[in-house]
Amino acid sequence: ETACLYLNSYSVSLEALFNLLICPVLGESLHEVFPVLKTCLQPNRDPEMRLKVFTMLSKLLLNASETLDSQGHFSSYLEMLVRDILVPNLLWHAGRTAAAIRTTAVSCLWALLHSKMITLEQALGVYEDLMPKVIAALDEDSKMTRMLACQIVSSILKVCGNHLNPDELNKVYPELLKRLDDCSDEVRIAAAKALSVWFQCAGILNDQSLFKSHLEFLYRGLLVHLDDPESNIQKLLLDVLKVGSFLSPSLLTQEIEAVKHKHRSPYYCEQLLQHIQALNGDAS
Repeated sequence: ETACLYLNSYSVSLEALFNLLICPVLGESLHEVFPVLKTCLQPNRDPEMRLKVFTMLSKLLLNASETLDSQGHFSSYLEMLVRDILVPNLLWHAGRTAAAIRTTAVSCLWALLHSKMITLEQALGVYEDLMPKVIAALDEDSKMTRMLACQIVSSILKVCGNHLNPDELNKVYPELLKRLDDCSDEVRIAAAKALSVWFQCAGILNDQSLFKSHLEFLYRGLLVHLDDPESNIQKLLLDVLKVGSFLSPSLLTQEIEAVKHKHRSPYYCEQLLQHIQALNGDAS
C-alpha cells in the first residue's frame, strides 16, 4: 500500500524507478514486485498511474527472459498477473482513459504471450476467466486493441487449442468472423490468421459432426470475403479456406459451387476447388 501511494504521488519518478528495475536483479525481487503491482493496478486506483505502470510492465514482459524471468521464477507469478492484474483491467468502463487502460492491459497480455512464457497448464487454468474478456476486446473502438485481441486469440488457441472442447471453440470463431468486416485491413488480416489457427484446433477433435452446422456458417462467411476487393485479403482467405477444407471437403465444395457464379471472378473459387480435389486424390 505504501509503495502504491509512493508511485501515485511521485509518478514523475515512476519511469526512472522502472528503468532501475529493468535488469537481472528484478528477477530476484518478484515476491516484492508483484504484490505492489497487484495493489497499484486494481481498477479503483488512479487511472494515470495505471497507464504508466502498464506501459512499463509491457516493456518488461517483452524482454521477460532478462527482466521478470531472469532468475527463472516468473512462472510462479504468472497466474496472479493474468487473473488478478490483467483480467480486472480488461473489463469495459466508459471513457477515453478507461479505454486507454484496456489497450495497455491488452498490450501486456500480448507481450506475455509473445514471450512464450505461459505453459499449457497455465493457459488452461486462466482460459475461462481470460478468453471472454479478450473476445470482448475484439469490439473495442481502438484499432490497435482489436488487432492485438485477434493476435491474442490466435496465441491462446496455439497454446491450448488441442485441449479445448467444441463448445469452447465454437464461442470463438463467430467473433473472429465479424472482424473480417472491420474497417482496418490490419485487423482483418489478424482475424483471418486466427481463424486459420481455429481450423487447426478444430481438426484435432475426433467427432467432426459436432462442427457441421458451425462449419457451414463459417465456410459461407469466409467465401464472401474470398471475393474481397483487396487482392491480398483474397489470397489470405484462400489460404485460410485451404487450411479448413480438410474438415469437410464435400461441404466446402457444395458451398463453393453455390456462390462461385456470384463472384466477380471465379479464379479463387477454382483454386480452392483444385486444392480440395488434390486432397481427395491424396486421401484415395
